[in-house]
Amino acid sequence: MFVALLASSNAVMAQNSPGGKAETAASPLSVDPQVWVKGACANELQALHSRGSYLRYRMHLVDEKGDQTRDVIESKDGTVARLILRNGKPLTDLQDKGEQQRLNDMLASPSAYAKHVKNDESGRKIADALIKLMPEAMLYTYVPGQPQTGKNPGMVEVVIDYEPNPKFSPPTTTSEALTGLKGRVWIDPKTKYVVRMEGTIFRGINFGWGMLAHIYPGGKLTIEQTDSGGGRWIFTNFTEQLSVRALMVKTLNVKTNVEASDFKPINEMSYQDAIHVLLNTPLPK
Repeated sequence: MFVALLASSNAVMAQNSPGGKAETAASPLSVDPQVWVKGACANELQALHSRGSYLRYRMHLVDEKGDQTRDVIESKDGTVARLILRNGKPLTDLQDKGEQQRLNDMLASPSAYAKHVKNDESGRKIADALIKLMPEAMLYTYVPGQPQTGKNPGMVEVVIDYEPNPKFSPPTTTSEALTGLKGRVWIDPKTKYVVRMEGTIFRGINFGWGMLAHIYPGGKLTIEQTDSGGGRWIFTNFTEQLSVRALMVKTLNVKTNVEASDFKPINEMSYQDAIHVLLNTPLPK
């Protein structure tokens, strides 16, 4: 659920524009900080549902399953990926045969790929719902010393702190996550995209009165995004450290770090063509 939220992270801001480009550049703090948040959320929603551009990139994931690197291709039907490194080392022949078989199974059985896409779409729907709630679910204040220059060379950023709005009533079980989250967000004032977002679980969060799940305080989340070219924004880093009790039984310590890099624009293709491209690409030595 938090992965979906921080996946939130170019709808026209006709009603919420901070007075046009000239005024925004001259005085980015002359408007209520919520205006920036509304604009950033509008952009994130558009990026979430955009199908106009496609990328190929590497994804490096470190979690309880180990250290894995995948070659990822965005197709018009959804993403496909091939495992290419494990613990920073090339796959063994046996491991690679298993990965090739998994991809060939998707080619042979469209239902297998449909299941993969369904999982992606489920996460997208959760992210969509949570992003739409963010402007009203939180209270926003400017961080002192604005605007600031962050880690992105040449970029001046608007930096805003957020905390739960006590008047917000979560409309769904999933949106209860927002009631225990606070943090900071960095926004590029030129594009109105989030370049970094940090969150801390500062109090316990119950889902279904704690019967479905409970997230303990102290958890931390971060996401960073960049323009991969042509105005296409995508995440470059995501980290998650949470302690979760599921179904009142088992406590799980979730620690995940994901990095994306080597972005390359590609032509539109079907998922079958994307799989063939992956299978025909030599593994790194």
